[in-house]
Amino acid sequence: MVWTRRSIVLGGLALIGTGAARNPAAAAAPSYFDGTAVDNGVTFRRTNFGKIDRRWHRQVVKYFSSEPIGTVVVDTRHHFLYVIMENKTAIRYGVGVGREGFKWFGRATIDAKSLWPRWTPPPEMRKRHPELPEFVSGGSPKNPLGPRAMYLHRDGVDTGYRFHGTLEPWSIGKDASSGCIRMFNEDAIDLYQRCPIGTAVQVLPHIADQAENSAELSQATPVE
Repeated sequence: MVWTRRSIVLGGLALIGTGAARNPAAAAAPSYFDGTAVDNGVTFRRTNFGKIDRRWHRQVVKYFSSEPIGTVVVDTRHHFLYVIMENKTAIRYGVGVGREGFKWFGRATIDAKSLWPRWTPPPEMRKRHPELPEFVSGGSPKNPLGPRAMYLHRDGVDTGYRFHGTLEPWSIGKDASSGCIRMFNEDAIDLYQRCPIGTAVQVLPHIADQAENSAELSQATPVE
């Protein structure tokens, strides 16, 4: 599937806090956090990974791909993001992807990155949700992008899609966003460090089916 003008507009709609209100898991939100941490002078809530299914934990897995080392591959069907490494391995992250009507596939590059990014809801979103502010400052506990954002471009043009953190760790592993790829905040920080400007990205709907067997994925070694 190639990107269309409609998909780019839809993909530009980042997640919004009202999604949490519609999610039953939001009622148990406090249990998904465990204390706080400080990053670049900003205090944020740490993810309680004891609450998270181990399949969504960051892990090193056996992985077979023709993509060059360093490429980021997103499997939207199985809710995984991979960073291709040497020796037929990859670092795998659990992610949340676009819900029905907001899914997208294609190639891009990470052409911009931001620490504690400011969030500006696009006009299309504010038209649908007029209660949203014009912007939310970076580092705000209400900022849905979290501690990091990596901006995906194609042929030098911003697609509107991003890799970023989340206010809703319970949404990882689900079709929950408005097109952007959301990650645990700790994973967004980790990915940001691994991906220099110019990193190639490929988003496919079922790339995990190319793994040698499912057992290798379930028995992966956690990253320290």
